[in-house]
Amino acid sequence: MLTALDAFPALVHALPSPDQGVWHLGPLPLRGYALCIILGVVAAVIIGERRWVARGGQYGDVQDIAVPAVLFGIVGARIYHVATDWELYFGEGREPIRALYLWEGGLGIWGAIAFGALGAWIGARRKGIRFLPLVDALAPGLLVAQAIGRWGNWFNQELFGRPTDLPWGLSIDLENRPTGYTQFETFHPTFLYEFVWNLAAFALVIWLDRRYRLGGGRVVALYVATYTVGRAFTESLRIDEVQLDDVLGLRLNVWTSIVLFVAAVIYLVVTRGRGREEDVYVEGRRPVTDGAADDDADDDADDDSGDAEPGVAADARAGRTGTTATTQDTEGGAPAPPRRRRFRSRG
Repeated sequence: MLTALDAFPALVHALPSPDQGVWHLGPLPLRGYALCIILGVVAAVIIGERRWVARGGQYGDVQDIAVPAVLFGIVGARIYHVATDWELYFGEGREPIRALYLWEGGLGIWGAIAFGALGAWIGARRKGIRFLPLVDALAPGLLVAQAIGRWGNWFNQELFGRPTDLPWGLSIDLENRPTGYTQFETFHPTFLYEFVWNLAAFALVIWLDRRYRLGGGRVVALYVATYTVGRAFTESLRIDEVQLDDVLGLRLNVWTSIVLFVAAVIYLVVTRGRGREEDVYVEGRRPVTDGAADDDADDDADDDSGDAEPGVAADARAGRTGTTATTQDTEGGAPAPPRRRRFRSRG
């Protein structure tokens, strides 16, 4: 007789893959891959907005800049993927139109970062925002976005690693296993490895930023350095068929991670000691809030009253509140005779 204890090892032998990655709400398809991307973007915007306000920016700036950044990023991500795996879409017997099918997967992170940064730069320039403080505020949130987005690979049963018999091996359906690996059932869940790594990197970058008050693009450099370490590891495990899988013995994406890691470390060394920017807006472009306008009005009133005698200034202030101010004699308490008002030339 089979007991619950007998069945337990079979239940934990492998991580399951979802039976489906698409649900239909009437004629509208709801795709797990797209949901993960959207949730990741929302998380990045929320984190970036909070960090931007803490840096001295105005609430709403990140939401405005996120629109061009996300649009550019999606286009760049797809361009990078198609450019590095063009045979999947333009080879013999292929369908070029499928290069537009984003929901089938295939977004290159390096294209997303490059084009997304371009979109953010355009948005920042239009709003009079300094670019480096902006991207320093946004960078940690990208790690969370990428962590959440990786679950889209789980829904699509794609981009997993080599076969493994570890307890957390990922079960993959037969039709989704690459050529030469159909006899294996469980594989390294690289999406899960990258999810955990990205969240750990996020915590590390946040801690270092708070500890050393980083500025001048150094938070971005930390983001690149930490992310590329984990990405090089997971990329080296993957067995999905890619066009550039042997560039001097390594995948193209592994080389890209190595080059960017070295570049980020060099930048951190060269800019060591650089502090955080005092102002996150271009000179003369800081947004004027209602509170700032009131302060300016009060300052103007104080400046005007400074040209008059103290008693006259008091009269002016009293006039604002509807009261009458009189100057008393310091000894007898009798009203002092009115003093002649002196005028100053403003020429």
